[in-house]
Amino acid sequence: MGEMEEVDVDHITTDIPSHKCPLVCESASHACIDRENNPLTGPVFKNPICKVYRFQTVDSKWMLVREQMEECTLSFSIPKQLLSLYIQEEMRRVKDLRELGELSPHWDNLRKEVMTRYGGIICSYQETLAELDKITGRSFKPSCCKAQKTLEFIPINLHTQRMRVTCPRKTDAFYDIVTVGAPAAHFQGFKCGGLQRLLSRYEAEKKSFSTAYQCIYYSPEHTAKAQEVLSTVSLLQPLITSLADQLLQAAQEHSSPGLREALKNLSDKTEQFVHTLKDELVKSALLALHAARPGYVSKNQKQTPVQGGQHQGHIHQGSVQTQSPVQGLPGHSPATSITDSTAVCNNVEGTQTPSRGEGGPLKHQDSIPHHKEYDEEEWDRVWANVAKCLNCVIAMVDKLQEEDGSKQEPIPEQQLADVITSHNPGEWREQLRPLVTRLKECVTEVVDKAKRAMTFVLLQEAACSLPQGFLLQQRRDVVFSQALAALACGFVMRLYAGMQDQGFLRQLHLVGLVAQFESLLSTYSEEIGMLEDMEVGISDLQRVVFQITEAKTDNLSDLQPLVFGRRDHFTVEVPLPRLVFQRLPEEIKEGKPLRVFPVLFNVGINEQQTIAERFGDISLQERINQRNFEMLEAYFKSLSEKVPLECLPCFQTQSDIKELLETLGQNVVTKKRKNVEILWIAGTICRRLNGIRFTSCKSAKDRTSMSVTLEQCALLRDEHQLSKDFFIRALDCMRREGCRIENVQKNIKCRKYAFNMLQLMAFPKCYRPPEGTYGKVDS
Repeated sequence: MGEMEEVDVDHITTDIPSHKCPLVCESASHACIDRENNPLTGPVFKNPICKVYRFQTVDSKWMLVREQMEECTLSFSIPKQLLSLYIQEEMRRVKDLRELGELSPHWDNLRKEVMTRYGGIICSYQETLAELDKITGRSFKPSCCKAQKTLEFIPINLHTQRMRVTCPRKTDAFYDIVTVGAPAAHFQGFKCGGLQRLLSRYEAEKKSFSTAYQCIYYSPEHTAKAQEVLSTVSLLQPLITSLADQLLQAAQEHSSPGLREALKNLSDKTEQFVHTLKDELVKSALLALHAARPGYVSKNQKQTPVQGGQHQGHIHQGSVQTQSPVQGLPGHSPATSITDSTAVCNNVEGTQTPSRGEGGPLKHQDSIPHHKEYDEEEWDRVWANVAKCLNCVIAMVDKLQEEDGSKQEPIPEQQLADVITSHNPGEWREQLRPLVTRLKECVTEVVDKAKRAMTFVLLQEAACSLPQGFLLQQRRDVVFSQALAALACGFVMRLYAGMQDQGFLRQLHLVGLVAQFESLLSTYSEEIGMLEDMEVGISDLQRVVFQITEAKTDNLSDLQPLVFGRRDHFTVEVPLPRLVFQRLPEEIKEGKPLRVFPVLFNVGINEQQTIAERFGDISLQERINQRNFEMLEAYFKSLSEKVPLECLPCFQTQSDIKELLETLGQNVVTKKRKNVEILWIAGTICRRLNGIRFTSCKSAKDRTSMSVTLEQCALLRDEHQLSKDFFIRALDCMRREGCRIENVQKNIKCRKYAFNMLQLMAFPKCYRPPEGTYGKVDS
């Protein structure tokens, strides 16, 4: 198993014999220095461990290096919040299924079976949440508990680590990293692989399930669209209602500026609402739902397409056309006569039928039964009525403002009192109220129909999923929970560190941050299943955005991040103290969603990877690295277009980021065993891009410790002139006496890395711990 070829690490390490390095002190109290200087660390980071070293520089001076490792309260708080959201989402699904109305016996039985499955998930998650609520004072899950059922949503061994460097005649610098066990479903096991493989197999089998259950096959894209429609209309309906009430309030106050502003907001949200429902999926699902009602008899007739002529209700690519139902945005002169607007709105259901939406056709579309008694044009009329009602409101506002403008002509002083006396403040409100009421009614009608249609789509998808789909969803929930807890921890740490950096804050709201996950898992045996889980979990983080809010108080409980949303989109709110919040850019203070771009690079380094490279398959690792390299390259391109590169941090080694990306791209496609340079270069690029660094292995304990200490010493050499004579001595000292051996002790109550000699022979040389610090232990 020994590696015959050593990795070329001349630019990382040297062959100086190992000697004990001066360890100035080791104490948890030293971490309080950072905590006093930065009070923001208090809310989510706790139980610090600190180690302080003194190393010699190339000019024979001395630098002071302080390692600080902390636990994170988000290890438990984020999963607990997610569990609550999952439970709420499943309860909503059960409620929506009940509200579908009467169904034929076949569909009613399927509905009952699906509701039973949802009920099982709800009970399971409630039990898990109850168990987690019993745990107090604990803020990390040790590696020995990674397969424990009650803790499966909790990330493994999540810690932050900061290295602060103090050099003569130079400003202090610090380097952060988050270490966490690979997000994976250890309790469920990896006998059949991980999420990536299981999901691919499931999608291939689902088509046959749809035939067996007499369902329409909906692709993952259509299922995602159904969830998106449900989520969007549920969000927009109360918003439109609120904006309509604001419009009436502005009319009550006879405020022209307020009326214009309220109308603009109402128009924007209503137009968004209308275009969300402009999809063939909704119409097709309504037809399928009609066929599932009791007493339906299929006539086996072909579905007759509706001609797509230029009807009054057609919307052209979101633009405002003369005959569009969303015409009449501010500044538009509606074709409808102002005096007839109320009459038009009272008879909106008689409008001409708009053309079909432009959504793509469903697969197996011909399998939808056709019933000649079903009025296919009904949905088009209902959908268009919302926009036509909005046009009526706009027309009335234009009329009121026109009349008000004519009254603004100079009035003789003696007539002014009579004008004021005759003016009725509630007149505007009374004229607008019936139109606004009709708009609300149309919106409610559309929401009811759309919700039933999309719920029926999800019912068919769920019916085809029994029982595999539900088990996969639970596995995905577990993995995502671990990944999100780690991401939230890294985001908060990076945000706290960059509060004084205006360039960083500008980058944060204009583009977002890259979150680079380094993985050391092998592509063999169980670890390939872990990597397949991790790949999907990290990819799912693209559905997450962050928002910065002003905390209600400065109490620690009010500074804890909060999670909102549902599976297709989550928002993490990060509260900041009032004085800190006030110093942020306006865009961030206004609640702009802040994006994170997760990328994953994996290079296995242990003896199992040796087997995989020589006798197995490493295509998964190659595909992951290639795909994520392209994502990192795209992020840098977007960053270069929107943010001056002067906003990025300065480093002593001024390698151009473009050159680093080119080198990374070359390494990704190079066939080279255990090419850890991929990880080194990706980590360097991440730091240059103000990103968030993560390092993982199975338990974030042994291989992770070797990687973190190697990266820290490389930074000391490249950025702070660590003497070459001290490189190996510093590396061995950190591995023997530093925070990472304390991490091992916390996890397994033993101060030895879980390696044996056979494993170490397979490791790249720079990842091997010093003598006396390793031995095979249960981990």
